[in-house]
Amino acid sequence: MEDLLEIAGKKISNRLFIGTGKFASNAMMKKALEMAQAQVVTVALRRVDADSKTENIMDYIPKSCQVMINTSGARNADEAVRIGRLAVAAGAGNWIKIEVICDNKYLLPDNLETLKAVKILVKDGFVVFPYMSPDLSIARRMAEAGAAAVMPLGSPIGSNRGVKTRELIEIMIKEINLPIIVDAGLGKPSEACECMELGSAAVLVNTAIAVAEDPVKMAEAFSRAVYAGRLANLSGIPATKKIASASSPLTGFLKDKI
Repeated sequence: MEDLLEIAGKKISNRLFIGTGKFASNAMMKKALEMAQAQVVTVALRRVDADSKTENIMDYIPKSCQVMINTSGARNADEAVRIGRLAVAAGAGNWIKIEVICDNKYLLPDNLETLKAVKILVKDGFVVFPYMSPDLSIARRMAEAGAAAVMPLGSPIGSNRGVKTRELIEIMIKEINLPIIVDAGLGKPSEACECMELGSAAVLVNTAIAVAEDPVKMAEAFSRAVYAGRLANLSGIPATKKIASASSPLTGFLKDKI
Protein backbone atom coordinates (compact mmCIF):
# COMPACT_ATOMS: atom_id res chain seq x y z
CA MET A 1 0.00 0.00 0.00
CA GLU A 2 1.41 3.37 -1.04
CA ASP A 3 2.30 5.72 1.82
CA LEU A 4 0.73 9.07 0.94
CA LEU A 5 0.48 12.40 2.74
CA GLU A 6 -2.88 13.99 1.91
CA ILE A 7 -3.32 17.73 2.32
CA ALA A 8 -6.32 19.65 1.01
CA GLY A 9 -7.23 16.76 -1.26
CA LYS A 10 -3.75 16.50 -2.78
CA LYS A 11 -1.95 13.19 -2.32
CA ILE A 12 1.82 13.52 -1.86
CA SER A 13 4.24 10.60 -1.99
CA ASN A 14 7.53 12.52 -1.71
CA ARG A 15 7.74 14.04 1.77
CA LEU A 16 10.72 16.24 0.95
CA PHE A 17 9.46 19.76 0.28
CA ILE A 18 12.07 22.02 -1.32
CA GLY A 19 12.59 25.78 -1.21
CA THR A 20 13.70 27.57 -4.37
CA GLY A 21 15.97 30.32 -3.03
CA LYS A 22 19.78 30.57 -3.13
CA PHE A 23 20.37 28.32 -6.15
CA ALA A 24 23.12 29.51 -8.49
CA SER A 25 20.61 29.54 -11.35
CA ASN A 26 17.02 28.63 -12.10
CA ALA A 27 18.29 25.89 -14.39
CA MET A 28 20.23 24.34 -11.51
CA MET A 29 17.17 24.58 -9.29
CA LYS A 30 15.08 22.75 -11.89
CA LYS A 31 17.62 19.91 -12.12
CA ALA A 32 17.63 19.54 -8.33
CA LEU A 33 13.81 19.43 -8.16
CA GLU A 34 13.70 16.83 -10.90
CA MET A 35 16.42 14.69 -9.31
CA ALA A 36 14.62 14.74 -5.96
CA GLN A 37 11.29 14.08 -7.70
CA ALA A 38 9.91 16.93 -5.62
CA GLN A 39 6.16 17.38 -5.47
CA VAL A 40 5.89 20.48 -3.26
CA VAL A 41 8.08 23.57 -3.65
CA THR A 42 8.03 26.95 -1.94
CA VAL A 43 8.52 30.20 -3.83
CA ALA A 44 8.77 33.73 -2.44
CA LEU A 45 6.16 35.89 -4.17
CA ARG A 46 8.73 38.58 -4.95
CA ARG A 47 10.48 36.08 -7.20
CA VAL A 48 7.34 35.46 -9.28
CA ASP A 49 7.09 37.81 -12.25
CA ALA A 50 4.79 36.59 -14.99
CA ASP A 51 5.42 39.78 -16.98
CA SER A 52 9.19 39.41 -16.97
CA LYS A 53 10.79 39.56 -20.39
CA THR A 54 13.80 37.60 -19.16
CA GLU A 55 13.38 34.73 -16.69
CA ASN A 56 10.35 33.81 -14.62
CA ILE A 57 11.11 31.27 -11.89
CA MET A 58 7.75 29.60 -12.42
CA ASP A 59 8.90 28.45 -15.86
CA TYR A 60 11.57 26.30 -14.17
CA ILE A 61 9.30 24.51 -11.72
CA PRO A 62 8.12 21.12 -13.01
CA LYS A 63 4.42 21.13 -13.85
CA SER A 64 3.90 18.18 -11.50
CA CYS A 65 4.93 20.28 -8.49
CA GLN A 66 2.50 21.93 -6.12
CA VAL A 67 3.64 25.53 -5.57
CA MET A 68 3.45 26.92 -2.06
CA ILE A 69 3.90 30.70 -2.04
CA ASN A 70 6.07 31.96 0.81
CA THR A 71 5.30 35.29 2.50
CA SER A 72 9.03 35.92 2.97
CA GLY A 73 9.60 39.57 3.81
CA ALA A 74 6.38 40.00 5.78
CA ARG A 75 6.94 41.70 9.14
CA ASN A 76 3.42 41.38 10.48
CA ALA A 77 0.10 39.66 9.81
CA ASP A 78 -1.23 42.42 7.56
CA GLU A 79 1.76 42.15 5.24
CA ALA A 80 1.50 38.35 5.12
CA VAL A 81 -2.19 38.57 4.24
CA ARG A 82 -1.48 41.11 1.51
CA ILE A 83 1.19 38.84 -0.01
CA GLY A 84 -1.21 35.92 0.03
CA ARG A 85 -3.90 37.86 -1.77
CA LEU A 86 -1.40 39.12 -4.33
CA ALA A 87 -0.28 35.53 -4.92
CA VAL A 88 -3.80 34.46 -5.86
CA ALA A 89 -4.17 37.49 -8.12
CA ALA A 90 -0.88 36.56 -9.81
CA GLY A 91 -2.15 33.05 -10.49
CA ALA A 92 0.26 31.37 -8.07
CA GLY A 93 -2.43 29.33 -6.32
CA ASN A 94 -3.80 29.23 -2.79
CA TRP A 95 -1.20 27.13 -0.96
CA ILE A 96 0.71 29.51 1.29
CA LYS A 97 3.54 29.24 3.77
CA ILE A 98 3.09 32.04 6.28
CA GLU A 99 6.46 33.43 7.26
CA VAL A 100 6.31 36.51 9.49
CA ILE A 101 9.68 37.70 10.75
CA CYS A 102 10.58 41.01 12.39
CA ASP A 103 13.80 39.77 14.03
CA ASN A 104 16.61 40.66 11.65
CA LYS A 105 19.39 38.92 13.57
CA TYR A 106 18.14 35.37 14.17
CA LEU A 107 15.22 35.46 11.71
CA LEU A 108 12.91 33.80 14.22
CA PRO A 109 9.20 33.82 13.38
CA ASP A 110 6.69 35.98 15.24
CA ASN A 111 4.20 33.35 16.40
CA LEU A 112 1.46 35.77 17.45
CA GLU A 113 1.44 37.70 14.18
CA THR A 114 1.61 34.40 12.32
CA LEU A 115 -1.46 33.14 14.16
CA LYS A 116 -3.35 36.30 13.20
CA ALA A 117 -2.48 35.72 9.55
CA VAL A 118 -3.55 32.06 9.78
CA LYS A 119 -7.02 33.05 10.97
CA ILE A 120 -7.52 35.57 8.17
CA LEU A 121 -6.10 33.52 5.30
CA VAL A 122 -7.98 30.35 6.27
CA LYS A 123 -11.21 32.36 6.08
CA ASP A 124 -10.08 33.61 2.67
CA GLY A 125 -9.90 30.03 1.44
CA PHE A 126 -6.13 29.48 1.53
CA VAL A 127 -4.41 26.19 2.34
CA VAL A 128 -2.25 27.56 5.14
CA PHE A 129 1.14 26.33 6.36
CA PRO A 130 2.42 28.50 9.24
CA TYR A 131 6.18 28.57 9.86
CA MET A 132 6.68 28.89 13.61
CA SER A 133 8.92 28.55 16.62
CA PRO A 134 7.89 25.25 18.28
CA ASP A 135 5.21 26.09 20.83
CA LEU A 136 2.47 23.60 21.70
CA SER A 137 -0.16 26.13 22.76
CA ILE A 138 0.29 28.28 19.66
CA ALA A 139 0.29 25.20 17.42
CA ARG A 140 -3.02 24.14 18.95
CA ARG A 141 -4.49 27.55 18.20
CA MET A 142 -3.24 27.34 14.63
CA ALA A 143 -4.86 23.93 14.27
CA GLU A 144 -8.12 25.27 15.70
CA ALA A 145 -7.96 28.16 13.23
CA GLY A 146 -7.81 25.72 10.31
CA ALA A 147 -4.13 25.46 9.37
CA ALA A 148 -3.42 22.57 6.98
CA ALA A 149 -0.18 21.76 8.83
CA VAL A 150 2.27 23.47 11.16
CA MET A 151 5.93 24.00 10.31
CA PRO A 152 8.19 24.30 13.36
CA LEU A 153 11.81 25.28 12.81
CA GLY A 154 14.58 22.80 13.49
CA SER A 155 17.04 25.66 14.03
CA PRO A 156 17.38 29.20 12.62
CA ILE A 157 16.87 29.67 8.87
CA GLY A 158 19.91 28.83 6.78
CA SER A 159 22.02 27.92 9.83
CA ASN A 160 22.54 24.24 8.89
CA ARG A 161 22.61 23.48 12.63
CA GLY A 162 20.16 20.61 12.52
CA VAL A 163 17.30 19.69 14.83
CA LYS A 164 18.04 21.83 17.89
CA THR A 165 14.35 21.88 18.82
CA ARG A 166 13.99 18.10 18.73
CA GLU A 167 12.22 17.62 22.07
CA LEU A 168 9.68 20.35 21.33
CA ILE A 169 9.00 18.91 17.89
CA GLU A 170 8.47 15.46 19.43
CA ILE A 171 5.86 16.93 21.77
CA MET A 172 4.07 18.60 18.87
CA ILE A 173 4.05 15.38 16.85
CA LYS A 174 2.42 13.56 19.77
CA GLU A 175 -0.09 16.26 20.68
CA ILE A 176 -1.14 18.03 17.47
CA ASN A 177 -3.56 16.29 15.13
CA LEU A 178 -2.08 17.89 12.03
CA PRO A 179 0.92 17.11 9.82
CA ILE A 180 4.10 18.43 11.43
CA ILE A 181 6.55 19.60 8.75
CA VAL A 182 9.99 20.51 10.07
CA ASP A 183 11.24 23.61 8.29
CA ALA A 184 14.53 25.53 8.54
CA GLY A 185 18.01 24.72 9.78
CA LEU A 186 18.44 21.18 8.47
CA GLY A 187 21.96 20.95 7.10
CA LYS A 188 22.49 17.26 6.34
CA PRO A 189 20.37 14.44 4.93
CA SER A 190 20.84 12.55 8.21
CA GLU A 191 19.03 15.39 10.01
CA ALA A 192 16.08 15.14 7.65
CA CYS A 193 16.06 11.39 8.29
CA GLU A 194 16.05 12.08 12.04
CA CYS A 195 12.95 14.28 11.71
CA MET A 196 11.12 11.60 9.76
CA GLU A 197 12.12 8.91 12.28
CA LEU A 198 10.49 11.05 14.99
CA GLY A 199 7.21 11.00 13.06
CA SER A 200 7.28 14.26 11.13
CA ALA A 201 4.94 14.21 8.15
CA ALA A 202 7.51 15.93 5.92
CA VAL A 203 10.49 18.27 5.97
CA LEU A 204 11.23 21.43 4.02
CA VAL A 205 14.83 22.04 2.93
CA ASN A 206 16.35 24.87 0.91
CA THR A 207 19.79 26.18 1.89
CA ALA A 208 21.47 22.81 2.49
CA ILE A 209 20.57 21.74 -1.04
CA ALA A 210 20.97 25.03 -2.87
CA VAL A 211 24.45 25.92 -1.58
CA ALA A 212 25.93 22.40 -1.71
CA GLU A 213 28.86 21.86 -4.05
CA ASP A 214 26.56 19.64 -6.10
CA PRO A 215 22.93 20.69 -5.45
CA VAL A 216 21.53 18.01 -7.74
CA LYS A 217 23.22 15.13 -5.90
CA MET A 218 22.39 16.72 -2.55
CA ALA A 219 18.72 16.93 -3.52
CA GLU A 220 18.78 13.22 -4.29
CA ALA A 221 20.52 12.49 -0.98
CA PHE A 222 17.89 14.41 0.99
CA SER A 223 15.08 12.68 -0.89
CA ARG A 224 16.48 9.25 -0.09
CA ALA A 225 17.09 10.19 3.54
CA VAL A 226 13.52 11.39 3.98
CA TYR A 227 12.23 8.12 2.52
CA ALA A 228 14.51 6.09 4.79
CA GLY A 229 13.42 7.99 7.89
CA ARG A 230 9.76 7.62 7.03
CA LEU A 231 10.17 3.88 6.40
CA ALA A 232 11.99 3.48 9.71
CA ASN A 233 9.19 5.27 11.56
CA LEU A 234 6.53 3.10 9.97
CA SER A 235 8.55 -0.04 10.76
CA GLY A 236 8.56 0.61 14.50
CA ILE A 237 11.91 1.75 15.83
CA PRO A 238 12.96 -0.36 18.87
CA ALA A 239 13.12 1.41 22.23
CA THR A 240 16.52 2.36 23.62
CA LYS A 241 17.92 0.55 26.67
CA LYS A 242 20.36 1.54 29.40
CA ILE A 243 22.03 -1.87 29.54
CA ALA A 244 23.36 -4.25 26.91
CA SER A 245 21.20 -6.91 25.32
CA ALA A 246 23.00 -9.66 23.39
CA SER A 247 22.00 -10.29 19.80
CA SER A 248 22.82 -13.98 20.17
CA PRO A 249 22.47 -16.29 23.22
CA LEU A 250 25.54 -16.23 25.46
CA THR A 251 24.83 -19.57 27.18
CA GLY A 252 24.27 -23.12 26.06
CA PHE A 253 26.28 -23.77 22.91
CA LEU A 254 29.83 -23.02 24.09
CA LYS A 255 29.18 -24.50 27.53
CA ASP A 256 28.05 -27.78 25.99
CA LYS A 257 31.26 -28.05 23.96
CA ILE A 258 33.70 -27.44 26.82
